[in-house]
Amino acid sequence: MAIDPPIETESRKRLMALMTRHQRQIFSYIYTLVPRRHDAEDLLQETSLVICEKFDDFRPGSDFVAWACQIAWWRVRSSRQKFARSKVLFDQDILDAVAQTASALAPELDERHEALALCLAKLHARDRELVLTRYEPGHGVPEAARRSGRSMDAAYKALNRIRKSLFDCVTHQLATETSP
Repeated sequence: MAIDPPIETESRKRLMALMTRHQRQIFSYIYTLVPRRHDAEDLLQETSLVICEKFDDFRPGSDFVAWACQIAWWRVRSSRQKFARSKVLFDQDILDAVAQTASALAPELDERHEALALCLAKLHARDRELVLTRYEPGHGVPEAARRSGRSMDAAYKALNRIRKSLFDCVTHQLATETSP
């Protein structure tokens, strides 16, 4: 087995670091353009393969997310026939507008996501577990109530209280970051 040249190894490390750091953003972008989460997940995999194949074309120092989202955009366009059978189908002008809006909002959404992560970490462990279980794919309030040992009514009340607390915390966090 031959040892990879140092340049190729460094390129792979950069690719892995960029993909790990930005995969959520790329997925979010794709999900704004397709009707079902499962389709977005499939397209993320396809996009990731193309990113790996074309990574030598990426210019270090340029915007990796914009470059990757452009690849995702072309993957979505080439997959449009697959989505034609879907009940929800947007014409190309609407798809273009949504893609442009998603790109423009990406930095703000990243800031909100980071603030939410900080605020979630500040919650009491029992409350954090309730919220995370509630929004776990395939779960809902009944499962969150069961896992937390709360009644349904108590779980709904706690979730409302926690959501308000998280909203206030994220709002405060973002205001603090933008203040001089």
